[in-house]
Amino acid sequence: MRDETNLHIETLTIHGGQSPEPTTGAVMPPIFQTSTYAQRAPGEHKGYEYSRTDNPTRHKLEANLASLDGARYGLAFASGMAAITTIMMLLREGDHVVAMDDLYGGTVRLFEQVLRQFGLDFTYVDMTNPDNLDAALQPNTRIVWVETPTNPLLKIVDLAAVTAKAHAAGALVVCDNTFLSPYFQRPLEFGVDMVLYSTTKYLNGHSDVVGGAIVTNHEDLFQRLKFLQNAVGAVPGPMDCWLTLRGIKTLHVRMDRHQANAMRIAEWLEAHPKVRRVYYPGLPSHPQHELAVRQQRGFGGMVTALLDTDLEGTRRFLSAVRLFTLAESLGGVESLIEHPAIMTHASLPPERRAALGIGDSLVRLSIGIEHVDDLIADLEQALATI
Repeated sequence: MRDETNLHIETLTIHGGQSPEPTTGAVMPPIFQTSTYAQRAPGEHKGYEYSRTDNPTRHKLEANLASLDGARYGLAFASGMAAITTIMMLLREGDHVVAMDDLYGGTVRLFEQVLRQFGLDFTYVDMTNPDNLDAALQPNTRIVWVETPTNPLLKIVDLAAVTAKAHAAGALVVCDNTFLSPYFQRPLEFGVDMVLYSTTKYLNGHSDVVGGAIVTNHEDLFQRLKFLQNAVGAVPGPMDCWLTLRGIKTLHVRMDRHQANAMRIAEWLEAHPKVRRVYYPGLPSHPQHELAVRQQRGFGGMVTALLDTDLEGTRRFLSAVRLFTLAESLGGVESLIEHPAIMTHASLPPERRAALGIGDSLVRLSIGIEHVDDLIADLEQALATI
């Protein structure tokens, strides 16, 4: 295996954790579509016993994922939610988690509607002010859970400040880095203990695979997570791993185009008379723009907008788009648009959505890599309906 210490991430997307397959010299890792492996004698094998425990194609993906974040260890899962669930299985009844107030709705659903019944406790705070963490931390706090930028309001959390406070209280820090990918942000560099991804999104990038991942530099955490990965069994199949590896090879060129298009569209929306507010960390008007500049290599491809209309006007707008596809998910090469209150965050209680600002006229855009002028023209004709 080559020395990757000084390689840029653009090179790591293609070569990180990879080498030609030794038997045939295949440049791309083969798809090892097998469930079990022959043993020379009981307990004597070539490193693989059963594909839930490990698979050569999955092993290549995990090595690649680790390299992108500058991590020692990577683990792949069947979905982002499977990865989150596995992390939460590190905890015991009575343990406490402090989480960012603005989170993906599926994460909150897991925390509130599933894990609470197993005796875990959760407190949600706005960590855009790290000092808000002080009152939320308890003697039994085991994890501080962060998204940055958040979903869907694109708030930015100071990772170094939050991590320092959490570690001082004896808690681990998990960062969901799905919106930026390791190309634009590497949370481990700020002291974060575990980084989580829905690889469904930017890492795979083609809207054809569901997957998740965890990367870490801590051997003890890796060993515990590796045990749980096998024991729980929420692992991806070899075809999904191979497709994700294939997608990662163009991560850097895709992310540059996602960001360039998102910046143009955010600036255009901000100047549009039918848009009340635009949330995009790349805009100087974003309240944490300077933090985003310091902490991130880029601003990503997600834009959220508050339209100057009501629910019916927002429905007309969402039904009128032609190039943008009205769909959940994000991070694919094609542009998507959705209504958080009805779609991705519908599982949040209405009062919580209202408190966060996820209202009837809020829309979330995943900006694809099409020609930006075509995307703006599509939004222009759709906005004309309100």
